[in-house]
Order: sequence, then C-alpha cells, then structure tokens
Amino acid sequence: MTNIIKNLSEISTNYNAIFCDLWGCLHNGVEPFKEAINALCQFSKSGGIVHLLTNSPRPALAVYPQLDDIGIPRNLYQGITASGDASRAALASGSYGKKIFHIGPERDEIFFQTLNTEDFYQNIDIQRVPLDYAEGIVCTGLFDDSIETPLDYTELLLIAKRRGLKMLCANPDIQVDRGTHRIYCAGAIADAYNKMGGEAHNFGKPHTPIYDLARDRLNSIAGRIVPDTEILCIGDGINTDIRGAVMEDIDSLFVTGGLAAEETNTREQPDTSKLAKFLNTSQLTPTYSIGHLR
Repeated sequence: MTNIIKNLSEISTNYNAIFCDLWGCLHNGVEPFKEAINALCQFSKSGGIVHLLTNSPRPALAVYPQLDDIGIPRNLYQGITASGDASRAALASGSYGKKIFHIGPERDEIFFQTLNTEDFYQNIDIQRVPLDYAEGIVCTGLFDDSIETPLDYTELLLIAKRRGLKMLCANPDIQVDRGTHRIYCAGAIADAYNKMGGEAHNFGKPHTPIYDLARDRLNSIAGRIVPDTEILCIGDGINTDIRGAVMEDIDSLFVTGGLAAEETNTREQPDTSKLAKFLNTSQLTPTYSIGHLR
C-alpha cells in the first residue's frame, strides 16, 4: 500500500532532485497552486533540484512563457523537459515522413517552428500538408478542446487508417483540468486511433524517451550523474506520471487531488479505502500519495 503523507517536507530529505508534473500539481491551467509552489521553493532552498517534466506538446522553450503567464516563478525550478522535445526529435528521425498533417490548435504551431533550421533536428524538411497528401500525422491536441471530443475525429481517423498513416502523439495525456473544466488532450485522439486499428506512438510520459531526455538535462544541471534513487517523480496522472515512474523504477508521489480527485474522494487528503480501490484497479502503487502538493 502507498504511504500517505501530509507534506512534501516529510520525505524531501530522501531526494536530491524532483521531476514534477505541471497540470494538476503546480497549476490548473489558469492559476498557480500556492501551497505547491511553497513546498517546491523549500526543497530548492535546501539544495534540491526541481526539474519540470510535462506532457506539453510544445518544446520546453515555449513552456517557460506559459508558466510566466500563469504565475509560476522561474526561480522555483531548474529547467523543463517537455513531451514536445522528445516528439520533435522523433519527427526529425523521418519515421513519420516529411509531409505531415497536423491535428491540433493554432496555439501549437510552435511545435513546427524552427524544426527545419535547428542543427539538432538534422535539418529535415518537414512540410505541413492536407490529409490527402500526408505521409504521417502529428497530433498535439484537438482543434478546439473547449467543445470537441474524440468522437468528432472518427471520420478523419478512419481515412488516416485506410491510408496506413502513422501518428506521432506529442501529448499522451488523455484529459486535464483547465480551471474547473475537464478537456481532452492528444492522447485521447491517439488512443481512439489505436483502438480502431491505426498506429499511434507516444513520446511523453509514461514512455522512456522523455525520461531519458530529462535525466540528461538533470545531469547537466547537477554537474554529475544523478542516480534514479535520488529522484522523486511527482504527478497526478496515474497512467502517465505514476506509471512512468514505476516503469523507470523511480520513487513517486501521487497527487490524488488532481485528475483522480473524485475517484479518491480527495478534499484535503484522499479517502484511504477509495484510494486503495483506485490503485488496485490501476494495478499501480506509488511510493507515496498526498491530497495536494504542499
């Protein structure tokens, strides 16, 4: 059974670095969680490294200003690794072709910007084309996540499947909470595509590529190789944050008051019996659990 704690400070001295999720842990897409910020600030002041690990489909450089707008102070954390970083590297490998159909909102255009000019991505000539001319698909989200669901994409996905197009999913999250409104993410489109017999690949949590990239960046920040035993993964997604940590054999702190708030009956803290039932259903056991990061 997971160990339920009340405050991060109860366990923080066991770790020298934290991989922390964003949505549901540090903010709700609209405003920051003050207690979470205070907890991580205390960890940083004690000499710990806070590295943000997010399934944002945008590259890390584009996540910084997003966090600025929400009110997350930059001195809280040391670097960001985003699903968009790992996904851009996968796209640059050429595995999805050069002619790409993009499923996602206009705000995710930055995913493709500079891709053809940065040396890191081998100057691959990616072209954005209509579906009929595409060699592959990149999904960063829904065109309009405020009103759409995966069902709205059934016809489009069937066409893609018949053409044998592979999909690169730049955000494996199924849903997140924007303020008080729960919205679908790219992972829901990828899941629907796989279920109908298409081929979709994910490069964010819980998959290894994003963790390998995060480790490399953490080691650069620390100036040494930081062993996994010194790292704590924090997140509210049982099938992304926690599954990823378990698969990578890294200790984890499950924030139950995010996506699983209803299932765990979390107010200040989760209901013990409901949390046990939820974890049993997921067949995952986080090292620790907490109602809200504080």
